[in-house]
Amino acid sequence: MVRFFDIFISLIGLAILSPVFFIVTIILFIEYRSPFFLQKRVGLNQKIFTIYKFRSMPLCTEDMPTHLINPRNISKIGRSIRAAKIDELPQLFNVLIGDMSLVGPRPCLLNQKDLIKERSLSAIFTFKPGITGLAQINNIDMLDPTLLTEFDRKMIDEFSLKKYFYYIIMTIFGKGVSDKIR
Repeated sequence: MVRFFDIFISLIGLAILSPVFFIVTIILFIEYRSPFFLQKRVGLNQKIFTIYKFRSMPLCTEDMPTHLINPRNISKIGRSIRAAKIDELPQLFNVLIGDMSLVGPRPCLLNQKDLIKERSLSAIFTFKPGITGLAQINNIDMLDPTLLTEFDRKMIDEFSLKKYFYYIIMTIFGKGVSDKIR
């Protein structure tokens, strides 16, 4: 049932947000000459997949967690699209192809060894990663792997269709923040 809603909501979201996609793509093409950012992430059953995002940093930026990125690498436009969570919109394509769900634990980077270890011990990888979830609406980012894993486990243990829609609605109406840049 969740897969049906993932596809349905993603298709509606892409249709409604297509003007935003178009405008942001043009702005980021002017800014970076490459509006999209592709990155390898750890997904369901620790399968590696490629996540799609709007670019908010130059092409030469190192592949590392956001909180370790030098804040000077992010332009004013990049900062704005991150603050508005617009950089996450291309992940609707990840949802459509089945690599992600709208709701689930945020997929981690391959080099986030502590988080991968914590999640492995708590069986988080048995749940499809998502764009939003309990940790995101509570402003828990990947800086604290133990706390993030606790929130992810709680979300998985208490998961229901009602909670699925609750997390989506809370995210749409601005609950939570983007990953912090330190």
